[in-house]
Amino acid sequence: MSWENITEAAATVAELTGVESHDAAVVLGSGLSGYASEKGDAIEIPYGDLPHFPSPEVVGHAGALYSMDVGAGRALAFAGRVHTYEGWDMSDVVFGARVAAAAGCRAVLLTNAAGGLGDGLEPGDLVAISDHLNLTGRNPLTGPNDDRIGPRFPDMSEVYSKHLRGLLREAFGAAGVPYREGVYAWFLGPSYETPAEVRMAGRMGADLVGMSTVPEAIALRHMGVEVAGVSLVTNLAAGVSPTPLSHEEVTETAAAARQRFTAVLDSFLPLLVAG
Repeated sequence: MSWENITEAAATVAELTGVESHDAAVVLGSGLSGYASEKGDAIEIPYGDLPHFPSPEVVGHAGALYSMDVGAGRALAFAGRVHTYEGWDMSDVVFGARVAAAAGCRAVLLTNAAGGLGDGLEPGDLVAISDHLNLTGRNPLTGPNDDRIGPRFPDMSEVYSKHLRGLLREAFGAAGVPYREGVYAWFLGPSYETPAEVRMAGRMGADLVGMSTVPEAIALRHMGVEVAGVSLVTNLAAGVSPTPLSHEEVTETAAAARQRFTAVLDSFLPLLVAG
């Protein structure tokens, strides 16, 4: 996607919401798509109404963008995302994140469902992402670089902002949810990881495994946006779990943990907007 496509979509967001610039954004992962629609003042824009915008096809991912009042500012909420394993180009996978940046968002929270392999992790745990491993061999910055979007060689020494992790810790505390941090390993999917792959990821320092988030985080940092991430552990990873993995388990655990995750979002998003 070109800079012109990104700015055209951002301009359409401003036109349809009547909000010239948004302060922050959240990408709602598996099981959280309904969060924004429950906000009484939220303005809904189906992805299909936005130029060049890809629509997700995975169960648990809706396909709408919401603009909502949060604290002293305005936030965008992306209900659902597209994944590389669906066959989308990397530029499509990160298009929503880039539109958020072009719409004025200075900070973005990325959420996801993940398999847990870190010590003591259990299904239902919420974990702030401290760093990531890209194990796919793919990068959304591959190809010609447009300097209007970001630099050719962006720094990735602090993808997940220490400042925002401090605010996350505060929000977890306010919500009464234990705070943990972990490293997220991105696998391409859609097949779940093998036990050997999970052991490899663990030896490389991963606590979480999943199929999203990393390309969006890279694209946002490329554009100078602060990033925070939270994973919901929906299952124990292969080789850790005593039973075969299934998408049904992911969606059931996400639904069961939704109230706690929502409480964290309610506490964190005003802090994210305020910066």
